[in-house]
Amino acid sequence: MTGFAQPMSRRGFLGFSAGAAAAALVRPGPAAAQKAQTLSILHESSFIKTFDEYFRQTLAPEYEKAAGVRINYELASVGSLQTRVTTVAETGSGPDITLNFFNWPYLYDEKYVDLSDIAAEIGGQNGGWYQSAKEATFVNGRWKALPFGNVGQLMVWRTDWFAEIGVHRFPGTWDELLEAGTKLKARGHPFGFELGHGFGDNHGWLYPLLWSYGGREVDKEGKAVVLDSAETARAVDFCRTFFRQTMVEDVLGWTDPSNNKAFLGQQISCTNNASSILWAAKRDFPEIAKVIDQSQNPKGPTGQRYHLLNSWSHSIFTHTPDRAAAQAFFRWLMQKPQLSRWYEAGDAYYAPFLHGYDDAPMWKAEPRNIPYKESLATSHLPGWPGPASRAMSESVSKYVVVDMFAKACAGASTRDVIKTATAQIKQIYGAS
Repeated sequence: MTGFAQPMSRRGFLGFSAGAAAAALVRPGPAAAQKAQTLSILHESSFIKTFDEYFRQTLAPEYEKAAGVRINYELASVGSLQTRVTTVAETGSGPDITLNFFNWPYLYDEKYVDLSDIAAEIGGQNGGWYQSAKEATFVNGRWKALPFGNVGQLMVWRTDWFAEIGVHRFPGTWDELLEAGTKLKARGHPFGFELGHGFGDNHGWLYPLLWSYGGREVDKEGKAVVLDSAETARAVDFCRTFFRQTMVEDVLGWTDPSNNKAFLGQQISCTNNASSILWAAKRDFPEIAKVIDQSQNPKGPTGQRYHLLNSWSHSIFTHTPDRAAAQAFFRWLMQKPQLSRWYEAGDAYYAPFLHGYDDAPMWKAEPRNIPYKESLATSHLPGWPGPASRAMSESVSKYVVVDMFAKACAGASTRDVIKTATAQIKQIYGAS
């Protein structure tokens, strides 16, 4: 989950001549100047309050001044965005543009405009897209959304407490992390990784754990269910041991705010989270912030490390009366004079999917956030290596993988939890 931050001072430098840049891109005619057209954007309220504030207070007014188009920024509460998007898609009325998470462009393919020309244009101007961006937005040979950024889930840990047991660099493997966690729990500094029915911090470490052991839900074609394997069994066995030897028992009921509160309350020494814990600590708990670090996930027995792809992207609904106006806005927003400032307002919480931002100032401002950028190369959607699909989303929404691990941690046998999860996935994917 996330916290809050203050705007960066260098934003003033990045904001040079934004209005002029907008005017050069959209070149509004006399009609636009006489009567402002309106476009509406549906977004989930960001945990980074300055991110939404910057769009509303700076970017939207700049575009209206330059193009004569008013931008309404409509916010949905956390966790409610998909319900709103589904309603808009089914009724064919409402906002013109929407934010997407995960693989939503696949779920609403027929309701979204093809943005392939803009994606190619923006990618060509900015060093190309990360492959992970395409994984979440490229549907049946077309870009049905413009990738924005990834909200990474990485390891957040207390350097001072790890140092007490002689660990000065984050453990490179899950086994090494287990060893460190066992010692830390004995010293009163347990771990805390979500195993409840939240929306991000549970999937954020359990899918990568499964993959790093060689376990998969389905094959590359998404047709054969392959969860019932020796690799999955080893991952489940490890998770049970990891839970018992390193964690507080409460994690079985945790949702996304829980690990943030526990970490900032100095109750746990390590968790899996977005960069929001560090962000909130710098604002409210500066002494804790000094001893926080962030690292990529450990490697498993396969020798590989993985991360969850929590993709943010934007799409235009097909019911939008003036698609050309919406596309013109996208072309303006995705230009560096605008996009750089919006990323900076988010304080690197959203890792850009464009290689042109690999050396952006926001990474230099807080080097501890760099692992979130580096994790893009090993990030995948839930259900990987199978293709994004409705079945993939259903598996996530029903917590199949999360519950498989959580039930094992609560005492169920490895065989039983895998058998139950496999049956669920077969039903979801329609496999025999």
